[in-house]
Amino acid sequence: MTGFLGQALLYIVPFLLVLTFIVTIHELGHFLVARAFGVKIDRFSVGFGKTIFGRTDRHGTEWRMAWLPLGGYVKFSGDLDASSVPDEAGLAELRQRVIAENGPGAERDYFHFKPIWQRALIVAAGPAANFLLAMVLFTLLFTAVGEQVLAPRVAQVEAGTPAAAAGFRPNDLIKAIDGRPVADTSDVTRTVMMSAGDALRFTVDRNGREIVLVATPERRLENDQIAGRVRIARIGLGMDRRIEDFSFRRLNPVEAFGKGIETIGTTVSTTATYIGRIVVGKESGDLLNGPIGIAKAAGGVTQQAVAANPDPGWMAANLALTFLSFAALVSIGIGIVNLLPIPVLDGGHLLFYGYEAVARRPVPARVQEVGYRVGLALLAGLMLFATWNDLQKLSLFKFLGGLA
Repeated sequence: MTGFLGQALLYIVPFLLVLTFIVTIHELGHFLVARAFGVKIDRFSVGFGKTIFGRTDRHGTEWRMAWLPLGGYVKFSGDLDASSVPDEAGLAELRQRVIAENGPGAERDYFHFKPIWQRALIVAAGPAANFLLAMVLFTLLFTAVGEQVLAPRVAQVEAGTPAAAAGFRPNDLIKAIDGRPVADTSDVTRTVMMSAGDALRFTVDRNGREIVLVATPERRLENDQIAGRVRIARIGLGMDRRIEDFSFRRLNPVEAFGKGIETIGTTVSTTATYIGRIVVGKESGDLLNGPIGIAKAAGGVTQQAVAANPDPGWMAANLALTFLSFAALVSIGIGIVNLLPIPVLDGGHLLFYGYEAVARRPVPARVQEVGYRVGLALLAGLMLFATWNDLQKLSLFKFLGGLA
């Protein structure tokens, strides 16, 4: 029981805290923009299921905390179904009912009768809130700890690897990859990870002389404390961590804000590149994470933060900074996923609104029905695939043994 409780505290609790916080911010984005446009809102719920406690504000919105902490939702008045995009017949029926109950003009307070641009902004506000949250968290992080850069200098070259075949040597300093300058070891790692099977041209400074080496990353199975067992692209370089290759600078809030935006841009670009490579068959999708993978990552970063320094003060600071960074990255991921043009997601709603703006009428009921069935199937398939990835990455039986 002690083992189970320990694992639950290490993996499940951090996962639920991070997920609920991020999804609540996402829903709050929808809520605030809807409220700004005068939309009537029935409920804002943190969590699902039976209400633990709640209250109703002066606008008639019920604020509630539910017992199942897996995110939350906003319910606009007049929502007819899960799609929240009724067809013409559904809109006509809703309009008649609202007018009959509340009088002419009352329908203007309902989401579905707002102008398309307002509905689109309300829908887009959820993912936008996720990116805004990440920006705030990164700004806080870079203001608190500054920016540390480790120059990408080679420490060792593994025999029999693409790096060895390309002619890399210890002490080589990587200056650019495919003509794009790199300043930090993480830049090199990220580029190599996203380039399995693609030849890369490395511009290297070797004892003051610039040379070009060509290496093609290959996938290899690795055990990562946070990600678990993953197949990841490598070329076989071990990077140096000598003191003289580290540089550090404090960032004021304006500089930290700029660095936060840059970090979000890099994360979005890397994610888009990876998804694109999956679509064209260059990646297997091993790095996609589902709930188990996110929980494993939450537990991993918790372990690292706790083990970094046993002093209670330092431990608390490490945990806070680590979770801020982790929450920022997860928030970006949720924002990206919600913008995918899949019905049932925010991106799917925006796609339907685009059609409505051009055709000047809602998407036909039959098309919506098919679209949402396909969307649910795609979403379920994606979740199953990601969960299977999670199980493959974990040494599942060892994990379960730790719970016993």
